[in-house]
Amino acid sequence: MSAVPSSPPLSIIRPSRPYQPSAPAQRARHARKIGLYDSWWTLTGAALALCAVWAGSVWVSLHLQADPALHTVALFVHLASLVLGFGAVLVADYYGLLWIMGRCELRDALGSANRLHLPIWAGLAGLVASGLFLHPNISSTMTCAKLVMVLGLTLNGLQAGLLGKHMARDADGAPSTRLLVWGGATATVSQICWWGAVVIGFINSQH
Repeated sequence: MSAVPSSPPLSIIRPSRPYQPSAPAQRARHARKIGLYDSWWTLTGAALALCAVWAGSVWVSLHLQADPALHTVALFVHLASLVLGFGAVLVADYYGLLWIMGRCELRDALGSANRLHLPIWAGLAGLVASGLFLHPNISSTMTCAKLVMVLGLTLNGLQAGLLGKHMARDADGAPSTRLLVWGGATATVSQICWWGAVVIGFINSQH
């Protein structure tokens, strides 16, 4: 017999099983993020944040003095933002009118309105940003009314997104009476505030 020990048999190395995350980990990984229009609670939180931004903008505009050149540029941007935002709103309402008249499908009207959200919000943002350099006269009732209208447009546009989400669910059928009344009220508030801002801006420019 040989004194050299025989080599041990080769051990079979089995591949390790792939890691399987636990059920809570899978749920956490696939958890849906909270959206702005998930509920009235999230919408209310966003509305409060926008109110704070609006109030801060008004406060800054009262304490910020712009030179004549900057004031002129800000006034131009202010008027251009008004044209941009109001023009986009008119187009969106026009598509809604086409749907009411049976000239287009609800899904087409909603799609066109959704594509106009960017210029509408850009117009509102331009109004607020340029207003920082215009030093509004808050002792004037009309100026205060315009500031409130801008806030109303912002909040109305915010809840209009939730309305669009509900309308999209009924895009293949007839919307409920509640949604129709909601949509009519939203459009009315929008037109009143936009036209009011235009008229007040025109009157103030005459002084």
